[in-house]
Amino acid sequence: MFARLLNQLCAIACLIALVGCNQQSPSATPLNSPSPASLTVPKGKIVIADVSQTPSKKFERFQPMADYIASQLHQFGIGVGEVRIAQDFETVANWIKKGDVDIYFDSPYPAMRVKQLSGALPILRRWKNGQDSYFGIIIIRANSGIYSVKDLLGKTIAFEEPVSTSGYFLQLGYLFQSGLNVVQKQSLDKSVPANKVGYVFSEDDENTIQWVINGKVDAGATDGVLFETVPEESRKAMKILAKTDKIARNIVLIKPKMKPEQAAAIKSILINMDKTEEGKKILNIFEKTTKFDEYPVKADLDKMQQLYDRIKAQ
Repeated sequence: MFARLLNQLCAIACLIALVGCNQQSPSATPLNSPSPASLTVPKGKIVIADVSQTPSKKFERFQPMADYIASQLHQFGIGVGEVRIAQDFETVANWIKKGDVDIYFDSPYPAMRVKQLSGALPILRRWKNGQDSYFGIIIIRANSGIYSVKDLLGKTIAFEEPVSTSGYFLQLGYLFQSGLNVVQKQSLDKSVPANKVGYVFSEDDENTIQWVINGKVDAGATDGVLFETVPEESRKAMKILAKTDKIARNIVLIKPKMKPEQAAAIKSILINMDKTEEGKKILNIFEKTTKFDEYPVKADLDKMQQLYDRIKAQ
């Protein structure tokens, strides 16, 4: 009798347990359903851009930065970081003007041109390679017999490339403000009128320095900070003829139609990056950036714009 009662109770307990499982099954997570975490990541994009002839290297350095910024903009529906690399700054300016690119980092001269062409807004200074500012210099051979920039009349100077701030535009502006007429030579063997300074492009700072030492050109324009890293023996073969004013090392631009609250958030993200270990790691990958800070970058760009306009008008 007792055994029969015990068996009946066990059967009832199993039936109750089975019914309970069936009632809970509809709320169980299906195997192929996305995890709750993946559902919270917005699909909107933040796009940063740069100019380079070697895109693969730029993607390696820029993608972590894009991802980092995107990860902190979820409140704006943004969760994806994208990098675009252009062949020239005119293309970047067009992307910014159309709203396809949100953030652009560059040295003052190309930043000024992009701002001019797109209406982009400067917001911060970037300490690139540990430098908050830099300047350009004009170098000559130590035994050249050149003592002032006026002595460059009828001679040739090598600039780095047409988009360089410290290897081209700063020195071009310096010569212009010194009252010199500067003209481009189509080749090194072309002669220069006695009342003008001829220039060519070396395409690299190291080439510029070597051309000066070898006598291929009479003078060269290069980065003043970089020049200090040249081996002492080579530096002794040259001397600095002129030095330009300092200017912000790198500038952050954002697209002109960005919402003010989103622009403020991006500004805050960048300024606070150097205060966390994760942020410092991303900054180092991002071309050895030390930090971002507040700086009157617009004033620097305005000065360059005024000089650019005067040079173009001559």
